[in-house]
Amino acid sequence: MDTRLPLSGVRVIETASGVAAAYAGRLLAAMGAEVVLVEPPGLCPLRRHAPMLDEASGISALFAVLGVDKKSVILDLAAPEEQAAFSRLLSTADILIDDTPLADRPAHGLDQDSVAARHPHLVHLSILPFGANGPKADWKGSEITALHSAGEGYLLPNGLSADLFPDRPPLKIAGHFAERQGGVAGALAGLAALWTGTGQFVDVSIQDANLAVGAFAVQRYGDGSTEHRASRSFRYGGVIECVDGHVELLTLEERQWKSLVTLMGSPSWATAPALADPVERSARGAEINAYIRDWASRQRVEELVGRAQALGVPMARYNTPDQVVSGAHERARGTFTNLHLPDLPPLPLQTAPFRFGSDPLPLTNPPPAPGADQDLLGKDMSNTPLRASA
Repeated sequence: MDTRLPLSGVRVIETASGVAAAYAGRLLAAMGAEVVLVEPPGLCPLRRHAPMLDEASGISALFAVLGVDKKSVILDLAAPEEQAAFSRLLSTADILIDDTPLADRPAHGLDQDSVAARHPHLVHLSILPFGANGPKADWKGSEITALHSAGEGYLLPNGLSADLFPDRPPLKIAGHFAERQGGVAGALAGLAALWTGTGQFVDVSIQDANLAVGAFAVQRYGDGSTEHRASRSFRYGGVIECVDGHVELLTLEERQWKSLVTLMGSPSWATAPALADPVERSARGAEINAYIRDWASRQRVEELVGRAQALGVPMARYNTPDQVVSGAHERARGTFTNLHLPDLPPLPLQTAPFRFGSDPLPLTNPPPAPGADQDLLGKDMSNTPLRASA
């Protein structure tokens, strides 16, 4: 136990089969909570999620990320005697993270009323695609349904991507963006409930969490505007193509516009009196973008970004995966550290998307082997044969 971490001494029980609930547990583990993954006899489905880090090892890259610093016990929650062991485990916990479908919860003793009756002290954090209440509570959901039903998927691709590929259909953001948004909302909601000091049921909808991502698009409904991927972009700026890559440019403030003009060498078009008016600049965004893109097409990314940031122009390089891991900023902040897994080369892994001091949060343990912590269940269950294959 690292007593320097804010959740030191907090125990979290996780019954997760999806990314959102597992990521909520991962975030709490990063803050020092003891997170115990309760797996069914067939094991957590995330262990089998492609791609695998190595075909011979059978270790899922996704599970490697989500399972760090967790413990594992195996219980068949459909069996009454193992439900009793699970209940004993819950009696020692502060938070239960659960993404079991509503229809399956009563048979596993995980329905809201049963958990509240047996463990009134417990924060029961439910994370489901459409929440545990309302007309869609029983609906199944996935990464792509969460992203599109919340509206963000409808607005992709946009900006430069829409210009370059106007015939592309709506896209899914790479990875598990929508489900991770649900996990972030779950972790924050669970902590808010924990700090009240009383047990309660916390209902998190992954769709709702992603609706917040598109808050600006929703906000614009009030003035009668409906955004579309073909028209959604910065008035000027956005994704800009250079000789050897792309940068993101955004100038929201007057001083940033003036610095951009300086960065471009104060060309006559940019210093025209009409463009001193920000309203006029917005109205002539397409024209300004044409000038910016023509100028940027002769620039190299590294040199341009360095000059831009020195002048206070909000600009950054679009990174490749290798650049994300090896970037000077990321190295200076210790954003990534090596995760060591048996018979595999070191895996660079983000420690956490936050810190509580000058040092990055530690990664202490690799993802657990199935049932590695069966002794947490007590003498009656610690020798139970594991009915699952690794």
